[in-house]
Amino acid sequence: MKENLFSSFRVKITVICVLSFLYQGLVLASSHREAPLIANDPLADNTDLYAFRSPDNPNTITIIANYIPAQLPFGGPNYYSFGKDVRYEIHIDNDASKPGDEIVYRFTFYTLNEDPTTFFNIRLGKQNLKVSYNLERSMNGGISFETIVNGGIVPPPNIGPRSIDSNLGLGKSYGQLFSEGIFQATTGEKVFAGPVDDPFYVDLGGIFDLGNSPRQDGPPRDGLSGTNVHSLVLQIPINTLLKAGAPSVPANILDSDYVIGVWASASRKAVSTLKKDGGNETGGDWVQVSRIGMPLTNEAVIPIGYKDLWNRMTPYQEFADTLFDAFFYNPELALYMDDDLFGGAVPSFAPLRIQKKSLGAFDFTNGADGLFGLKGNPALAGTALDDAVFGTLLLPGPGKPRSVDLWPAFHTGVPNVIPYQLATGKNGNPLAAGKPFVNNFLPNGGDMLRLNMAVPPTPRNDPNFSSLGLIQAAVLGLTAAPYNTNTNIEFIPNMDGFPNGRRLEDDVTTIELQAVGGAVLAAVGLWYDDYLPGTSSSPVTQDLLDVITFRTGVNGNDAKFNASFPYLAMPWRGTMASK
Repeated sequence: MKENLFSSFRVKITVICVLSFLYQGLVLASSHREAPLIANDPLADNTDLYAFRSPDNPNTITIIANYIPAQLPFGGPNYYSFGKDVRYEIHIDNDASKPGDEIVYRFTFYTLNEDPTTFFNIRLGKQNLKVSYNLERSMNGGISFETIVNGGIVPPPNIGPRSIDSNLGLGKSYGQLFSEGIFQATTGEKVFAGPVDDPFYVDLGGIFDLGNSPRQDGPPRDGLSGTNVHSLVLQIPINTLLKAGAPSVPANILDSDYVIGVWASASRKAVSTLKKDGGNETGGDWVQVSRIGMPLTNEAVIPIGYKDLWNRMTPYQEFADTLFDAFFYNPELALYMDDDLFGGAVPSFAPLRIQKKSLGAFDFTNGADGLFGLKGNPALAGTALDDAVFGTLLLPGPGKPRSVDLWPAFHTGVPNVIPYQLATGKNGNPLAAGKPFVNNFLPNGGDMLRLNMAVPPTPRNDPNFSSLGLIQAAVLGLTAAPYNTNTNIEFIPNMDGFPNGRRLEDDVTTIELQAVGGAVLAAVGLWYDDYLPGTSSSPVTQDLLDVITFRTGVNGNDAKFNASFPYLAMPWRGTMASK
């Protein structure tokens, strides 16, 4: 590529904008208390969402939606539970030809006080706030529902041995109660709803201390260690999730017919009235108060003044509205990865430096043009950046450098179309055909987890299994034989990892920080500035190594995940410091 294809352009940030950016701060705690209004309504607060091909049952997809953040296990006498006046839903989109959900799962919860004469939550075989639920399923986008689980039981809080194991309490092990919480729906799905260990891991203290992760002044600490959440877990046959007319067997592991989008929400009635007898009445329409698709979106991308609005919108409304696009084209986090801006103020992010002159020409820092200088160039013909292929989705205008990587990752998924193939086989030209790598393109909605269900699961005991998901798959595809010796469609370990869906083990904080740092651009051949075309012998330069070896310091969950459904670890016990 020649430099005259690209004209560098920088937008100077005014003092007012600088102050605004610094005020917004760094927020990377998944969806734990992520917006002002929902922070005061924990029962309706989505914390995390996962969607992955089940490793022990690969004909199924497991979806996990978590709610009620940062639960202390010893939080009695009023332990956390699903809200009986909250509508919890898991939404699935499987058809790119039209906006909107095709499949919706809806949970409704009920509570019972079995012994209101005691202040104990459990005593002599009886539970107070004993929770049950009905699960409904819609296969027509929410027009009609059928009940597929009636009277499902939520395991009780893991209070302690006297309340759970002894004859003074329930007289069962918690493991038995946990297993009794697994139900089979009349339509074939496995279902679990109940308290679990919070599977998300992150150094909350360091992150919120102006991006001090990895910590520069002490050891890291998992801020969610020893805390619980409430999970809704579904294991769904792949043939249930396929769009109408899709083949029962995929053409290959990147089959477009096998792409789904997943998001979760919580809704409340519009009106809640407190009554003199201590109760309350709800009425009016259901109003969405929380949602989640991709992790960290409402924390690390959406500014604080827009977070509540984000929670109220569906992904389809968001996609149709350009209001939020600017926060993806020029993400705030990128300001702290640029030494000309505020990089020096966040030393923890020093290894993360975005390409300013990739291949001697292309600048992806905030306010620059990225690849827009190629607009209309014949070299784009037939690629995803050609207006005749996907319109102006990926090159919408100047000054929007991350429209080609971060914006599609959150809004459309990535197609198996040039330039979104690994640099393997491209011979230094990112616009050449490379090694097919991912296809989870579903361009009819906004922020969702997108998963290609045709991609096999990586066995958790595979020596190549990595919590770095697609980042590690790209590394193997570029550097390790036999993957880097051909341009065939083939499975590379961790191609089933985030952001192609999300596995419980995936270190999404690290992956997203690496992605903001330009790792995805490098994977397709837009190498870092210290690679000099014609003089550098290898694109594996120090800048690239700095990004792909970056870690936050908290690299795994505090509890071991299970090998079988529902995969999550049991909730922490209120009387113990550890399991």
